[in-house]
Amino acid sequence: MVEEGVLLWEPSPEVVRDARITRFAAWLGRSGQDYERLWRWSVESPEEFWTSVWDYFSVEGERGDGPVISGTIQHAEWFAGSTLNYARNALRGDPARRAVIARDETGARRVLTYGELAERVARARTGLARLGVGRGDRVAAYLPNTAEALIAFLATASLGAIWSSCSPDFGASSVTDRFTQITPKVLIAVDGYTYNGRRFDRSSVVADIAAKLPSLAATVLIGTGAGAGAGAGAGAAGAVGAPAAGGDGEGAGSWDGPPVESWDRLCAEAGPLEFEPVPFAHPLWVVYSSGTTGLPKPIVHGHGGIVLEHLKSLTFHQDIGEGDVFLWYTTTGWMMWNYLVGGLLVGATIVLYDGAATHPGPDALWRLAEEEGVTYFGTGAPYIIASMRAELRPTGLSRLRGVGSTGSPLPPEGFAWLYDVLPDVQLGSFSGGTDVCTGFVGAVPVLPVRAGVIPCRCLGASVESYDPEGRSVIGEVGELVITKPMPSMPVMFWNDPDGERYRESYYADYPGVWRHGDWIKILPDGGCVIYGRSDSTLNRGGVRMGTSEFYRVVERFPQIEDSLVIDTGQLGQEGRLLLYVTMAPGETLTDELAAKLKDALRSELSPRHVPNEIREVPGIPRTLSGKKLEVPVRRILLGTPVEQAANAGAMANPEVLKHFLP
Repeated sequence: MVEEGVLLWEPSPEVVRDARITRFAAWLGRSGQDYERLWRWSVESPEEFWTSVWDYFSVEGERGDGPVISGTIQHAEWFAGSTLNYARNALRGDPARRAVIARDETGARRVLTYGELAERVARARTGLARLGVGRGDRVAAYLPNTAEALIAFLATASLGAIWSSCSPDFGASSVTDRFTQITPKVLIAVDGYTYNGRRFDRSSVVADIAAKLPSLAATVLIGTGAGAGAGAGAGAAGAVGAPAAGGDGEGAGSWDGPPVESWDRLCAEAGPLEFEPVPFAHPLWVVYSSGTTGLPKPIVHGHGGIVLEHLKSLTFHQDIGEGDVFLWYTTTGWMMWNYLVGGLLVGATIVLYDGAATHPGPDALWRLAEEEGVTYFGTGAPYIIASMRAELRPTGLSRLRGVGSTGSPLPPEGFAWLYDVLPDVQLGSFSGGTDVCTGFVGAVPVLPVRAGVIPCRCLGASVESYDPEGRSVIGEVGELVITKPMPSMPVMFWNDPDGERYRESYYADYPGVWRHGDWIKILPDGGCVIYGRSDSTLNRGGVRMGTSEFYRVVERFPQIEDSLVIDTGQLGQEGRLLLYVTMAPGETLTDELAAKLKDALRSELSPRHVPNEIREVPGIPRTLSGKKLEVPVRRILLGTPVEQAANAGAMANPEVLKHFLP
């Protein structure tokens, strides 16, 4: 095992000197301050800090003469009287510079400059306006990670309308659970997609979704012919039993829904690129909680909060700006897509990839990064672990300066593998969430990287660790809380007029303090370790432990491909500790291996954390964004029916749930 905290990388004097955060500190007149002092100022003087972010980046908009911040953390108002527009700030890059590289797993490729992107956004904006979309209306998208998704989003934002997207691997019920809550005026969808070398027809799913959205004025269909995955924009839309929506959207066929037209028809008319000025908190998009149980929470973020937060995070923490090529492996159903798009705010070239991370081989993403000259490559922690297990040694990444990891805690072994194969990059392990569309804790180019440790609390994020009595602790595992407002906190939940659902989600445990639901340990030097969700804690004999520590021990065994641990204890009564394992190809769970697993857990964790039983299952249930479903499985084991415990449409592999019945 790799010892937590082992030093793996230190920034050279040249890296520190040239870092964008160093230039910002000099602009502030704070040269020479260490990061901890800069962070402390950012959370103790939020008015000064966030004003400096607006000024430093010359945000396009009218500042207004109201206070920078007023109200409580739950009802904070930022930059009262100001107006701006996200799309205006995202499209102000040099028209001749590359804005987007769209790729798919077939190798199809498309490049758009900032000027070309703006021209296409103007056309889509004109088409949406023709369909009646205006300020405050919702545009729903059922799209893969392609150029069309980006164009449609920016066009929606430019009108002051509100965007919401799901990936086409979502099932119909999962999509309608989301979109029926926001009553969209227009649905933009694909009739199919390709993943892992297979073609998936979604025509009947789109028909089902449209039929359940009576608010729709129109459905825009993007045909997915050859090359469309990379944004080729094939316009044929004679699918889903709809009229062939070619030139004018008329045609034969049965279609029990709103009028249908093709993407080409939507974008046929040139028009001016204008930007509706909206208040700072005007809704930009609706994103959703994972939706593993019950209706997903429709989380609304505002134009201003996202602009400021993404400018800050991408520039100062990931050191991304003009000249960078920024890739994050994601789908349109995960908040990291929204974050990736934010690369346009800082003038970077963003890479949109539509396809499987491991097709045609386990090194597919690394090869993509090599081919496109990526300078910052982000992915989920499971892909880094999978690369380690496959003993990959990525090459040809001469331009790569940073690697980002999120989605779940990255164990020390993942850190160590990356520095074994890419010793000169900075690894940025980040933890945050859909709730704020950013990271609370992460990396910064002026701090060293240590195995298993997230280097710092992010600027402007007042992160603390609370013990059960609500006291801030250092060097102890506690609840991750935010004690002061951040501009990208939700402006509201949709259909939550009195704010009660919002309050219960974050503020019920510590009034006036945001409880995020993760275990965190903040070290004396400001570093952080995340231990997993606090609502899936292993509490054995009074010893609390995050599940990430458990997985680190179990998944070190090469015979184990994946694992899930569940503590069935409740209401102060200790239950059974169950370990589920998925075996690597060609391996089976033997008595000898089970004994070795138990011995390792006894010696490396504690005797209390030896499982009562180890069971082999064909797969570990995960969300579409790759997170293990610990809480729903626990509910199943305690007697909740499967269909109530987990939303199959939000899962990557719902078929495995039956193997967890008590």
